[in-house]
Amino acid sequence: MRAVIQRVSRASVSVEGQEVGAIGRGFLVLVGATHSDTRAEADWLARKIAGLRLFEDAAGKMNLGLADVGGAALVVSQFTLYGDARKGRRPSFTEAARPEQAEPLIAYFVEQLRGQGLTVATGQFQAHMAVALVNDGPVTLWLDTAESPASA
Repeated sequence: MRAVIQRVSRASVSVEGQEVGAIGRGFLVLVGATHSDTRAEADWLARKIAGLRLFEDAAGKMNLGLADVGGAALVVSQFTLYGDARKGRRPSFTEAARPEQAEPLIAYFVEQLRGQGLTVATGQFQAHMAVALVNDGPVTLWLDTAESPASA
């Protein structure tokens, strides 16, 4: 699984003009799955994100996590994280998991984040979504379970 995590002061996602998910301070998590991903990757990714310390403490150091600041996560599925644009001008998405595999895995990932005690809002799977955010910092990280110590 791959995720782009952005520290935000607020974020929301709308489908056909209707807001379907919104958070205040927290993380916008764009997440995608590939063919070989299992619940083990979702577990690792949820634990990693829940434990990330991306908020400043009183000394200005990034020592606080979502739970420490009362933050939330907005999870938006994004198969394009597995796009490959190395050749040609149109990306290939053959590495992205098919919807029938990705949707339950991402739903499981969301439940694992909630199991970490976090408030989680979501987008709508396979919908054309309008995502709005205020990136705080900016702070943006990329995580890939294939590159994690758990995958070794």
